[in-house]
Amino acid sequence: MGAVVVTGAAGGIGRAIADRFDGDRLALFDASQQVSTVADELDATHAEVLDVTDGAVVRTVIDEVAERFGGIDVMVNCAGTAHRTSFADTTAEEFMADVSTNMLGTFLCCQAAVFPYMEKARYGRLINIASISGKTGGTGPVHADGSGGRSGVAYASSKAGVINMTRWIAREVGRLGITSNVVAPGPIATQMTAGHAYDTSEIPAGRLGTPEEVADAVAWLATPGAGYVNGTVIDVDGGLTRA
Repeated sequence: MGAVVVTGAAGGIGRAIADRFDGDRLALFDASQQVSTVADELDATHAEVLDVTDGAVVRTVIDEVAERFGGIDVMVNCAGTAHRTSFADTTAEEFMADVSTNMLGTFLCCQAAVFPYMEKARYGRLINIASISGKTGGTGPVHADGSGGRSGVAYASSKAGVINMTRWIAREVGRLGITSNVVAPGPIATQMTAGHAYDTSEIPAGRLGTPEEVADAVAWLATPGAGYVNGTVIDVDGGLTRA
């Protein structure tokens, strides 16, 4: 049995996802040194600081994990950044930071996991964490001055890219016994959303979601029983988008 790899594992959602898997075959990555603490708490076998935008380094660490565990069974891409500045105020650097981490990083990790490991095994689960902002263009009201949005133009754009990239990958890898799917959280109670007001009356569930609810969706997609689910988006948003 191959490894389960989770990026962004030191964050609220990433940690909850990692907690759903057996630590004996769990490899955790994050840009923060905190990933080592999370690995200790979850008894994960492997933990490492990783810049997911560095293709050469991504390839190296995935190769190391695959050699150690005999392959890669599940690749969960949860690493992400979120700039919340308005369209008028967003800089090129901010825009590219979100696109690089959220979209390019996901691409690089998926590619390194599939070729050659999942391809050779004729089995694999690619699960990419996007956002309902990637479907709706953002949540929350935007005022005349550009403030008030719950996600910035860079973040929403990058997550839309993740959704359609995942669908494209599904077309190519499905014949290899590999699935490629998205989990798109709505407003979730994490450090990323802390300090930002949400009108929960807009959400049919009447509350913010929890990281554990996102993790449950990921855990199911990672099972052999989800083998005929490919190229889809599972919204975990309390009914906010209702689509």
